[in-house]
Amino acid sequence: MPDCKLAKNKEKCSCTYENCSRKGFCCECVSYHLSNQELPGCFFSKNAERTYDRSINNFIKDKLGKDF
Repeated sequence: MPDCKLAKNKEKCSCTYENCSRKGFCCECVSYHLSNQELPGCFFSKNAERTYDRSINNFIKDKLGKDF
């Protein structure tokens, strides 16, 4: 298994929640959010990410401009 590129991942991470223990650990972040029926902040636009609403409905609304 390749080593995690933590420093490189942190450079590209768009999540604004700085205290997150998973910041830069993408596989842990995705797993955590999926277990909560959410998506990570990096899946959202900048404005939608700042709401901290990681719901799948908010993701669809962000991408398509409408609720489901």
